[in-house]
Amino acid sequence: MNVPANTPLLPFKTIVYATDFSTCSENAGLYAPLLARKFDAELLVAHAFVLSYPAMEVEAEDGQIKKSEERKRLEAALAETTRRFRDGASRAVPVLLDGDPREQVPRLAREHAPSLIVLGTKGRGRMERGVIGSVAERIMRVTGGPALTVGPEVPTCDSSRPLFQRMLYATGLSPAAARGAAYAGAMAQAFGSSLEVLHVVHPEDVADKDRFDQLHRRFRAVLDEMAPQHAERFSQPEGLVEVGSAHERILEYLQENHADLLVLSIRQSSHLWLQSRLSGAFHIIANAPCPVLTITG
Repeated sequence: MNVPANTPLLPFKTIVYATDFSTCSENAGLYAPLLARKFDAELLVAHAFVLSYPAMEVEAEDGQIKKSEERKRLEAALAETTRRFRDGASRAVPVLLDGDPREQVPRLAREHAPSLIVLGTKGRGRMERGVIGSVAERIMRVTGGPALTVGPEVPTCDSSRPLFQRMLYATGLSPAAARGAAYAGAMAQAFGSSLEVLHVVHPEDVADKDRFDQLHRRFRAVLDEMAPQHAERFSQPEGLVEVGSAHERILEYLQENHADLLVLSIRQSSHLWLQSRLSGAFHIIANAPCPVLTITG
């Protein structure tokens, strides 16, 4: 489900911080209240779960409304998490959701749109990516809106420093890129940030310099059409169009230029634009040295 076209991009009305109480969620929890304060948004601290079978039996016993010990423990943990991460947010509310987080978190975000989902990711290994990746990826695909992921390589959020002073928008030329460009421009405007744009092309697509120059000019024209109201915010670094492996070059660019927010576009219910397989895109999300804002379109 897409967010309606007339839904304003910014400011966000709600920040949905999705936590699984793991250490990988901790850093994301530091970003969430700062974003809530920035946009004067309500902070929803959400945890989605499926009751164990014994707990289900307790709660269904004799047809009475009764809380299982499992639910009580989760409620207490969520209340404590909300207390710890509410600093800076004017309104912080714990929300315990019954069901699969891949379905319940996007539903909560849609019900409180315009919203931003904030969540942590962990691990680099194939097995870890298969587990945490399936949850994070599904949330990002179906939400119909933006999601901010904070991976294990992101330094601990420093609340004493301004957020997102230097942003990078890494994009292709797909229809999803237009929405990503609009968000990138709006975020840069909201935070007063510099905004750079990078398009990485495969070596086979640029056989000679003339072809490269032609693609460079076309990309600039397409970019101006994507978000005309923010066109002036897109700088033109030397690396506007580069040749190589998309996920490798984007990570290198982030390190070399010390960007503190990466914006990516995702095709809804499809593969990420970076590669025909998810592995390349998740490699960026899991290994980026800064938070990644993904836009579904």
